[in-house]
Amino acid sequence: MVSRQSESRLALFPSTAEINEKNHLAIGGCDAVALAEEFGTPLYIFDEVTLRQKCAEFRDEFGRRYQDAAIVYAGKAFVNRALALLFKEEGLGLDVVSGGELSIARSVDFPMEKVYFHGNNKSAEELGMALEYKVGRIVIDNFQELEMLADIASRRGARPDVLLRLTPGVDPHTHKHVSTGVVDSKFGIPMASAGEAVARAMAAASLNLIGLQFHLGSQIFEVEPYAEAISVILDLAAEMKSRHGFELKELDVGGGFAVQYTVDSPAPPVSEYAEAIIATVTEKCGEHNLELPKLVIEPGRAIVGRAGVALYRVGVVKDIPGIRCYVSVDGGMADNIRPALYDARYEAVVANRMNDKVTKKVTIAGKFCESGDILIKDIELPEVAAGDILAVPDCGAYCLAMGSNYNASLKPAIALVNEGRARLIRRRETYEDLTRHDLV
Repeated sequence: MVSRQSESRLALFPSTAEINEKNHLAIGGCDAVALAEEFGTPLYIFDEVTLRQKCAEFRDEFGRRYQDAAIVYAGKAFVNRALALLFKEEGLGLDVVSGGELSIARSVDFPMEKVYFHGNNKSAEELGMALEYKVGRIVIDNFQELEMLADIASRRGARPDVLLRLTPGVDPHTHKHVSTGVVDSKFGIPMASAGEAVARAMAAASLNLIGLQFHLGSQIFEVEPYAEAISVILDLAAEMKSRHGFELKELDVGGGFAVQYTVDSPAPPVSEYAEAIIATVTEKCGEHNLELPKLVIEPGRAIVGRAGVALYRVGVVKDIPGIRCYVSVDGGMADNIRPALYDARYEAVVANRMNDKVTKKVTIAGKFCESGDILIKDIELPEVAAGDILAVPDCGAYCLAMGSNYNASLKPAIALVNEGRARLIRRRETYEDLTRHDLV
């Protein structure tokens, strides 16, 4: 252990990350240690440059290969009003899965025609909201929803554009908790029932079926599952055209594009996914004599993952000789449950001593009352002491979105950084916030 901690790990941070003259981590021209002092910890930082670069990369890689491609950001990865505004400025659509996410979109006047409403158990109230707000697409997940939406739309005199979510039965070779395209899934209509679903949706006078959708899962490192799933769906589309006159106007292939979380887990570039997806769509449509549909891509993690960084302050360091050294920080599973939920792996650096050499293997533990509250197991770092600032990269996706108030903890502040300036886009919660909705 003689290398500097920054040598390989710095590349996992936002594109603006650098080491400043103080030997501190800097992001977006802002000293991370100074940000921790100003806003407190835990603190989540989003780099505006990286966010906009990733939006442009998806637009460019898919757009230059396909005439009609739409990039729709998957809000479940994390969205608040500031990020929704940024994606609006970048010309992206927005994939929402709840009335809450839909309300965030509406609060910033997000173009509703660019909103895709997903979810496996939408309520009548949420479907009513979608019709009232005139969202662009409602993605129907099951037969019960199909009937409910048709009824609600009929009573309101509406005829929404809809897609059917199908489960193509493709294994994406990812963690079972984030695999969604296999047959045994709570999401989507199995292929065995897909023909019936198309026929029933086309027969519903209050629904306008324009396309098909699938989603394979998350953290998919291979492009082959996309090609396999697209082939399955387009074979069905051709059959439905022959049997029912169905015209496929939109094909939504979901997201799931992998992000590199550790130095030893490189992910394919966006271009590789784009090449495989578009080549398969073009080939299969040609094979079946189908018009090329509008192609919808729904990246979430792949846009915000690298742009986000979590900052923690070190507290207790507990060294058990011959067993393990625990370094406890002031956050943990309440702001990032992914390691406990998915065995997710992360890297970290001591942000106030970036060029120091690694000298010791430690385990980064959270402060919450669970033995499973471990953020990073067995990572090599410089000697760590109370008061040091640890920075964890690739925290833009699913950390804050799945955050909680476990142990009555306060949800952290979020700062957006750019060109040496930082502004809060969510304030830290207060103890008063914890009881604001309680009734006595």
